[in-house]
Amino acid sequence: MYALVKSLTLRAMLMEQLPVFAASWVIAEFFYKFKSFTLECAAFLVTWFLLDAAVSTTRRLLSSASGRADDPPAGL
Repeated sequence: MYALVKSLTLRAMLMEQLPVFAASWVIAEFFYKFKSFTLECAAFLVTWFLLDAAVSTTRRLLSSASGRADDPPAGL
């Protein structure tokens, strides 16, 4: 978590991670009722990861379709 916060700028965190984080939190709050903090926390983190991956992939596909090269190639 420290590496994530350290590697991203404040703007990147607010524009990219905060909306995905908030959506994941809402999904976890409404749908995950496992009666176990550990399971609910793990499900929240998996949800956050999957939503972020979907948003990042969509953003990359849209930017490549429009001819923009703002995003670095995957894996960098």
